[in-house]
Amino acid sequence: MFHQDIIAALPQDFPSTSKVWIYQSSRRFTPEQQREIDEQLHQFYSQWTAHGAPVKGWAKLLFSQFIVVIADLSQTVVSGCSTDAMEMVIKSIGRQYDTKLFDRLMLTFLVKDEPQMLPLNQVQYAIDKDYIHADTLLFDNTIADLETLKTRWLVPLKDTWLAQKVSFPIAQ
Repeated sequence: MFHQDIIAALPQDFPSTSKVWIYQSSRRFTPEQQREIDEQLHQFYSQWTAHGAPVKGWAKLLFSQFIVVIADLSQTVVSGCSTDAMEMVIKSIGRQYDTKLFDRLMLTFLVKDEPQMLPLNQVQYAIDKDYIHADTLLFDNTIADLETLKTRWLVPLKDTWLAQKVSFPIAQ
């Protein structure tokens, strides 16, 4: 279900090697806030430049919680100042809506078809209490390109970087 939703939400006219940034909010946004944020993101990427050259970019709030930004690096290289400009917009959204967008210690799992957040330091406890398990899907916000976003953003916990940092119960 979610995999098709991810594919459907993403632009189809970007190469699979396009650079991706994911900013996870510490809370879900209301429908009105989502519309406002999407408008701000559209304003940003429609005017995004790198060293004076336009960047073919795209940005959207997905699943009420994740700001996803994509840049086609085959057209214009995004670095330094252009990345700083993007982060300024993201920080501005965070301040405007009183949410954290740079907290890499907060993780989101798909539990009963709903995104649920857990601090990194509580993941083992959640496994021990059977709230999540090896097959629970994790939004892996460490991905960096469009192909990986399409195929591995939502992946079973056992197949992620986090699997080696936790222990799973032995099957009986």
